[in-house]
Amino acid sequence: MMNRLSVTLAAGTAALLCASGTFAQLPNPYGSSITIESAKKAAAPAVAEAQKNNWRMAVAIVDISGDLVFFEKMDGTQAASVNIAVDKARSAARFKRPTKALQDALAAGGEGLRLAGARGRRPG
Repeated sequence: MMNRLSVTLAAGTAALLCASGTFAQLPNPYGSSITIESAKKAAAPAVAEAQKNNWRMAVAIVDISGDLVFFEKMDGTQAASVNIAVDKARSAARFKRPTKALQDALAAGGEGLRLAGARGRRPG
């Protein structure tokens, strides 16, 4: 049987963990995940617009978890666009907000800078 001090410590620890976000309830998911057929249909207008404007780009479509469902890279697209397209789509899905909101947080500096990271970059 737990004594009063143990109950108080357990309740205090639980309150601290909840306040820190460790056990905070996640926001509701976007809904059902995208199918490969729907992902291809979603990418098609972006590719058509890029071709019309002579832009070279990569298109990444992810599911509600941020996992890649469909990817297309146009001929002549710069190499860095591959990772950027996938990371941008993944970030929007996993943070459940447009990447413009993350850009604004970074531009504000301070705590927003913790979001910054570049995959494959060596420190220093």
